Amino acid sequence: MTGCGAGGPDRAKEGKTKVVLNEVAHSIFYAPMYVAIEEGYFEEAGIELSLVTGFGADKTMTAVLTGEADIGFMGSESTIYTYVGGTEDYVVNFAQLTQRAGNFLVSREPMEDFSWEMIKGKEVLGGRAGGMP
Repeated sequence: MTGCGAGGPDRAKEGKTKVVLNEVAHSIFYAPMYVAIEEGYFEEAGIELSLVTGFGADKTMTAVLTGEADIGFMGSESTIYTYVGGTEDYVVNFAQLTQRAGNFLVSREPMEDFSWEMIKGKEVLGGRAGGMP
């Protein structure tokens, strides 16, 4: 982010750039970001980062669209929903933060030697209301 700004590394001397980042949920997939925050890397780069958890892509998208957040970490589903819904000032997803969505398959009963073949023909409940199917 600092590479895009004028003044390069000296920006921190002029004052910090305030950035509000709304993440859809706390996730182990964001661990490198949490470490960077705790180690002060954003501050060193001249960024005063405020991290907010939206608790849902719909809420994160709302925060970005209303100006409550500068950046939203979320999947593409809210971007698609708002674009298809006719929002004129829609956001554009520009990066893939993780290689996986962070979804997990959970069973009510232990399954020895699990394989994906075991769920063929079974009913699987997915995600949450409003999530990507």
